Formats: sequence, structure tokens, C-alpha cells
Amino acid sequence: MKKGAMQKSKQWNVKGALRMAGIFHFLHSCGSSCLLPFLTLYFRHLGLNAAMIGIIMASKHLLALVWRPFSSVLARQYDKRRVVIVGSLLSSALVVLTLLLFPSAGIQAESGRCNATSQPDAYPTALLATLDDDGLNITITTTLQHYSTQSNATVYSVNQTSLSTEQPVEVDTFVSSNWSARGLRSLKQEEGLHTEFLGSLKAMDAQHQMFFLVLIVMVLWECMAAPLEWTADDGLYEYLDFVDATDRYSGVKVWKQLGAAFGNCAVGVLVTSLFCLAGTSVEFYSYTALMILTIPTAALLPIYLRKRERLTSGGFKALQLVHGNSQAILCAITVVLMGMVSSAVSDFLLWQMQDCGATEIHMGISLALVHLSQAAFAPLSGHLSRFLKYHGWALVLAVVILALQCLYYSFLRSPWAVIPAQLMAGFSTGALWWSVTSQSEDIATPGTEKTILRLFEALSLELGAAFGSLAAGFVVQKFGVMLLFQGAGVVLALWSSTLALLKWKIPRQRRINYSRLLAADTEISESESDQEKDWLETAMEDDRGKISGQWKVK
Repeated sequence: MKKGAMQKSKQWNVKGALRMAGIFHFLHSCGSSCLLPFLTLYFRHLGLNAAMIGIIMASKHLLALVWRPFSSVLARQYDKRRVVIVGSLLSSALVVLTLLLFPSAGIQAESGRCNATSQPDAYPTALLATLDDDGLNITITTTLQHYSTQSNATVYSVNQTSLSTEQPVEVDTFVSSNWSARGLRSLKQEEGLHTEFLGSLKAMDAQHQMFFLVLIVMVLWECMAAPLEWTADDGLYEYLDFVDATDRYSGVKVWKQLGAAFGNCAVGVLVTSLFCLAGTSVEFYSYTALMILTIPTAALLPIYLRKRERLTSGGFKALQLVHGNSQAILCAITVVLMGMVSSAVSDFLLWQMQDCGATEIHMGISLALVHLSQAAFAPLSGHLSRFLKYHGWALVLAVVILALQCLYYSFLRSPWAVIPAQLMAGFSTGALWWSVTSQSEDIATPGTEKTILRLFEALSLELGAAFGSLAAGFVVQKFGVMLLFQGAGVVLALWSSTLALLKWKIPRQRRINYSRLLAADTEISESESDQEKDWLETAMEDDRGKISGQWKVK
């Protein structure tokens, strides 16, 4: 019996399970934060414009909106969670490296950070075809060198080397927009340079070729990476639920924030230090290395295995509960709007910082401060709840703070100036999800709390983010990053006023869950027993009084 008891206690080691889950999420978040926040900068480097980047990021979010819950259900149905997690880590780590195979179609503005001796390939080269007096082709290799920067245009001088003529060839300098290959492409098209670049897409210009290839790779990558997070979370949650320890599940989220902060800082330092040797490819190799490093922990991740069961309609039940509550509908609209603005900020804030002269170390530290401020908000949530009295006002506070952040971003003039706004993220994103969690508990029936919270997360992080990326891309393309942030701040400010008015007018509806009902029944039973005891004592006292009175009369 002792041996069996020891084996059982070892099998359900809750502390060890939480420790292993924390390591897994720390490593995975660290790897993701090494690359995901910097993707739009890399796409800019490839020569894609803001509208194209917005379409790519929107496609990524829409695919995750559909594929993530579906793949999670399938993994649970067929008990293949661990296989899905390990396969997702390995395949996503390898697929993302495909982006490094694409040649840059743009001009690297960062090349001024490295001199020609330390990085010979810092400046792109182009092949120009010209005709001599005899009609023979003369190939000239030109090297673009950074000359000066004015506003949004960068002037490049051209060093030329003639390969088939002894006479020097004069080539005028030209102006190219930052991160654009229009100058090179126009010269290629005018001179009729033939290229076999990108196979069947060669009929398009280089920018659209690059756009479609990047879109295909991103869709494939998201198919590989999307199933991981929900599958791992579901396995851990059901493991803890089986041993009645779901109250410890929220402690794992802190490791996600800490891992993301560490990854942001680490990759910022590495890219800045090794830029002249490896450029931005350090971000991709860091992601791949950490994903592969996470695989051993995924093999030991605590996952509760269950027998095959019929698919449940928990998502539809959650939709019905949200639809039937006015306060929950307001919360859903707010999380979609917040997701739109947050996606616009994550996609194009680093563009704004880069235009202000920021390097990757500035960006990494500023992104890490966001995660640290969100992690620090958890201990403060209790004080905030006592101050606001009702969690719905925290939702209004989150909208106001994010509006102020957006307005602040629009006036950035130096890299480190972004820090005050990043420190406010705890009271925007942190307060948002604290309020959403409380709202989920208010309307949930037994067993639906996690599903309702997942529904709000999907509305914000995927649906809202998709609309936000798409709209932000076209706004930046036409009006610029500054007007994007200013417009987002104004929209959020207007919605915060409307939201506060509606929350004041609409009565709060609160559903009592099973545990609260049991507590209420216990209190009622105790009060009834106390009343019964008081009645009995009163009757006995009356009887004593009557008896004593009879003795006195006699």
C-alpha cells in the first residue's frame, strides 16, 4: 500500500507539473518574442509597403481565429496533444527560416550603421544593361552607398565598375524612398533586364512577387504554430482540474510575461551587437533555437489524457451567454476595438521608433517594459477593485489609458521617449483583461468560465487584430504612422465616453454560479437554524414565566 501511494503521489505531483509548465511557457514565449514583434520591420526591409504588410498580418490573425480552436478540439478528441505540441514547435521553427531565403527588394537604411570594411555586403548591388555605340551590351555593376538622409528620402551615390569597356561610364545619383526598390526596379524595367527571379511570378514586379511569397510562407507558418498554445493550455488545465487544483492555473501566466520580456531584451542586444555580421537574421535563428530547445520540456509537459468523447458545443454556449447579457455585449465590442488598436500599435510602433533613430536594443527594452508592467499589474488588481467598486469601470479605464498611449506615440521624437507610454501598458492591457475575466465569471454557468474567456480573447487577439492590421496598413500607406496613432487615440477617447455612459445606464446582471449558490444555501440554512433556536428558547422562557406565576398565585 505504501508503494502504491508513493507512485500515485508521484504521478500527480502538482508542484512539479506547474514548474514544468512554467519552464515550457517561459521558453516558448521567449522564442516567440524574439521574432514576432519585429516581423513588420523585416517585411519593410524586404521592400513591402504598409498596405501589403497589413494584409499579411491580417491573414495571419484570421487563420489563427479559425484554425486554433479547430485544431485544439481535434487534438483533444484523438488524444494527440503532445504530438501536436512537439510537431508545432519543430515545424514552425523550420518553416520560418524560409523567409531568410528571399533577397531584399528594398534598400537597407540601416547600412549606415556599418562601414564598408566591416560589412562588404552592407550596400545592395544592381546590374544595369546599357548599349555602346556599336550596339553591344555593356554590363555595369553599380554599388549604392549611403550619402545623406533628408526627411523621408535617402540619397545614394553610385560607384560604377565597367566590365566590358575601358571607358568610364558616368551615372548620375538618384533618390530612392526609404525601404523602397523603386529606383532599381524602374531601371530594370526601362532597360529590359531579364530575370528568372521567383519562377512563375516573374510577370509581376519584384514588390508584388515578394508580397505573394511572404504571404504564402506566413500562412504556412501560422498553420504550424497556431495549434500549440491552446492545446498546451487545455492539457494543463484539465490535468489540474482532475486533481482539483485549477486555482493554481493562473500562476503559469506570469512565466509567459517574464519569458516574453526576457526574449525582447535578449534579441535586442544580440541584433544590435551582431548587426554588421548577421543583420536581422539573428531574430530568426534565435526563434528557431528556442523553439527546438522547448521540445524536451514539451515532452515532459503535464497533460491529462482522456478517452475519446463526443464533441461539445461549449463555444456556442459561450456565445449565447454573452449575447444574453448587455454588459457582456459592451465588453465584447470593447475588446474588439482594443484588439484593433493594439494590433495597429504592435505592427507600426517600431516603424515610428525606427524613423526616430531607434535600434533594436531600444525596441527590445521598450517591448519588455510592456510585459513587465502587465505582470506587475496582477498584485495591484485587488487595490484597483476596491477603488473602482465595479470591474466594469476598469474597462473604461483601460480604453482611456490606451487612447493616451496612442496620442503619445504620435509625437515621438527620440528612441527612449517611448518608455513612459510603455509603462502605462499595465493599466491598459492589464486592466482590460482583469475586467474581462471578472465579466466572464459574472455571466458564466458551471464549466463555461474558461470558454467564455477564450471567446473574448479570440475576439480581441484575432478578430479585432485582423481588422486592425488591415485598416492600419492602408492608413499608414496613405497618411503615415503619425496620423494612424492620432486617429486611433481619438476613436478610443470617443468610445470611452460612450462606454461610460452606457455602463451607467444599463443595469448590471450577475449570474450566481454553483459554488456561490452552495455558499448562499449554507448561510440560509444557518440563519434558519438560528431562528428556530431563538423561537424554542422564547417558548421555554414563556413557559417558565407561566409556571412561576401559578406558584405565586397559590
